[in-house]
Parts: sequence; C-alpha cells; structure tokens
Amino acid sequence: MDKKLKRKVLTASLVGSSIEWFDFFLYGTVAGLVLDELYFPSSDPIVALMLAYLSFSLTFFIRPLGGIIFSHIGDRIGRKKTLVITLSLMGGGTVLIGLLPTYAQIGVAAPILLIILRLIQGLGLGGEWGGSLLLAVEYAPKGKKGLFGSIPQMGVPIGLVLGTFTLTMMSLLPHEAFMTWGWRIPFILSALLVVFGLWIRAGINETRNLKKRKNPGRLPNYRLLIH
Repeated sequence: MDKKLKRKVLTASLVGSSIEWFDFFLYGTVAGLVLDELYFPSSDPIVALMLAYLSFSLTFFIRPLGGIIFSHIGDRIGRKKTLVITLSLMGGGTVLIGLLPTYAQIGVAAPILLIILRLIQGLGLGGEWGGSLLLAVEYAPKGKKGLFGSIPQMGVPIGLVLGTFTLTMMSLLPHEAFMTWGWRIPFILSALLVVFGLWIRAGINETRNLKKRKNPGRLPNYRLLIH
C-alpha cells in the first residue's frame, strides 16, 4: 500500500480522535467551574455541582450505544462516511453548548437542552472511538495492526492537553468575563477543529475490506478486524 495513503489514514484517525476527546474533556473541566452555577442552580451548591458532573457522566453510559449503532452504519455505508457523521455530531454538540443560553435566560429548558446535547456527544464519541481504531487497523499492513491501532489512542492525552490549555488561557480573564463568555470560546472554536478534521478525512478512500463486500450483513461484522 502507498505509504502516503497510510500516513493520511493514520493522521485522519489521530486528528479525529483528538478532536473528539478535546470536546469530551473540555466539558468535564467546565462542568465543575461554570455549569453548576449557570445551568443547574440550587440552594445547595453541592447539589448543583453533583448535577453538573452527572451531566458529564451521561456520555459514559451512552457511548456503548453509539458504538453499536455506528459500527452497524459503518458496515452499511462505509467507515469514511460514518466517521464524518460521528465527528459532526460531537463537534456540532460542542459548538451548540458554547452557544446555549443559561438557566437565567430560558429557565428549565437550558439544562434539558444541555443534557440532550451531551447525549448526542456521547453517541458521536462512541462511534468515533471504535471507528477511528477500525479505520487504522483495516489499513494496517500485515504484522502492524497493533501499531496502527495504537495511533488513535494517542488522541486521549492530546485531547486532554488541548482542553486544559484552552481553558487555562481563558481563565486568565477577569472572573466575571470568564463566567459570562470566556468559557464559551473554546467550545465555539471547536468548530475550526471539526472543519480541519473533516478536511483531513475527505482526502482518504474507503477501506479495502468494505470495498470487497457486496452484501454487508444486518449486524456489524467484527471478523473484519482479523482478516
């Protein structure tokens, strides 16, 4: 296989995974700093904080469902198209969270919409995580499936560092400015990362294994991983 194509596939997997985890960890950091006050107001600050972290944990429960759904979709329409969908879901949810009005502005609709966006993010992350690994492994040459499969895993620490760094920069603002609009900037700027990720993925071809299959099964075919 062309070495340039291999590098492009690995880059697409790593970039997409990094963006997804950037969005994921960004929310986790903001949950304890901002969201408890702005979206889950309560007379007891501990209750507000617990609700904010509960909204963060929702993605852990919905991720397996996203993996099941998008693994099936990937077998039906292709890995490339599926990963475009998952990246768009996660990135779109992040940008909308950055634009979401607060509880003081729209009342109880604010936390409800926030939870819905978190569920959408969880579905996207579940599909992205498995899809990125599968994309890398399916393009791996013989004897290097483990190496290629390890590349998307690097997206976890990269996403964590990016999320922490951007919020650290925003925290240099005055407290009132940070609480009003500063925390939203990283969420909104995530749109640029998503566009970059989609551009990278637009340059890759469909995986070889899917091209060879004329009749995709109704259920995800996990045997592709060992072929």
